[in-house]
Amino acid sequence: MKTVITGLLIPFIGTSAGAACVFFLKKDLRPGVQRALTGFAAGVMVAASIWSLIVPAIEQSSSMGQLAFLPAFIGFWLGILFLLLLDHVIPHLHRSIDQVEGPKSRLPRTAMMVLAVTLHNIPEGMAVGVVYAGLLGGSGNITTGGALALALGIAIQNFPEGAIISMPLYAEGKSKPRSFWLGVLSGAVEPAFGALTMIVAGLAVPAMPYLLSLAAGAMLYVVVEELIPEMSAGEHSNIGVVSFAIGFSLMMALDVALG
Repeated sequence: MKTVITGLLIPFIGTSAGAACVFFLKKDLRPGVQRALTGFAAGVMVAASIWSLIVPAIEQSSSMGQLAFLPAFIGFWLGILFLLLLDHVIPHLHRSIDQVEGPKSRLPRTAMMVLAVTLHNIPEGMAVGVVYAGLLGGSGNITTGGALALALGIAIQNFPEGAIISMPLYAEGKSKPRSFWLGVLSGAVEPAFGALTMIVAGLAVPAMPYLLSLAAGAMLYVVVEELIPEMSAGEHSNIGVVSFAIGFSLMMALDVALG
């Protein structure tokens, strides 16, 4: 159980560590740096979705023969639809807060920014939770190393995400401690949703392939809808694509080496 608790907290620690950059950096992150960090995060999430979620989901359904893809297919679309629903509640991160915040807005600027980043963290927490639920359930397709690789990979991509939220808040005039705690708050949903997903998955072990691919669909939705537009924003640059490749290959190597 200690291993599971640690795994659930690792991504949250990554977000908190990134948010702590506000104490060490004097200025806001430059656009090029933000694109690089966002591209890296996107690469990690895509690789994690494939090797840590979709592939194990298909392997767990191997008894279905040629229809082994079906649970992963269904779960994937459930994840997409789940994020589409959330998208109507939480503002898009790739739209500027000025565009989202209109005269009729009931939420302050900082609250909307935190909510936008929270959209990323919900499916990540679900992904870690469902993998550790599979590990506890004795699934032969999920190993301790593989679960740890997923948690570490998400923590790596959460580090720049924490900085991306705390640094702009400080640049807008918030104090360093307040900017830090708002960044930490944006990641608090990860262990919460991870634990909740573990409970649900534990009660429905046969649904594990669907839950794994649901988490993958949710994460890939975030990549396509939020991260790719962010890493491609502004002047033309290849830094986002290169960073994506670095993040993808690093997560792939972690999953195979530890799995």
